[in-house]
Amino acid sequence: MYPEIYILRHGETFWNSEGRMQGGLNSPLTPLGTEQAERQAAILSKIDLSRFAILCSPQGRAFETAAIALARQVNNIHTDARLREIEVGDWTGHLRSEFAEPGEFEETPDGALELYERAPGGEGFAALEVRCKEFISSLQGPSILVTHGVTSRMLRSTVLGMGREGVAKMPGGQGVVYHLKNGVQKRLS
Repeated sequence: MYPEIYILRHGETFWNSEGRMQGGLNSPLTPLGTEQAERQAAILSKIDLSRFAILCSPQGRAFETAAIALARQVNNIHTDARLREIEVGDWTGHLRSEFAEPGEFEETPDGALELYERAPGGEGFAALEVRCKEFISSLQGPSILVTHGVTSRMLRSTVLGMGREGVAKMPGGQGVVYHLKNGVQKRLS
């Protein structure tokens, strides 16, 4: 059984709005992305976070979101590279539309997930699953995680015992908070 966890995805970035694959690169939050992080701050303001570890991807868009969503309530935000977004190799920085025809893949709030699996030189879901399992297993207690769309899906799918097969079934989106406790996921908004 895993500890209680809250998971946030970073707010919208300029590259998100353009349909670009970010992977290890960074793009700043859009004004909408800042509003989404402020919405997460409002959601979390109703929760006593004093017993939670605060862990964030070191990528700028996640850290920018964490600062907006959590800085009013916590003293420290620690980064952990295992929370970074799935690597997309040769496709980093490219428009998703360059690699798929309209309607070829199901678009989710986190993009066409199949593209993340197929990216040449990318990390792929098997390696991401190993990374996320290792990270989740290392948690020492209740935690708040600030991460990315595909990584968030894999983390939540892992906690819920669905593995990489469950990634596509996970809800996504920005500006929300997912609460996982005792094998149950709730979307807070």
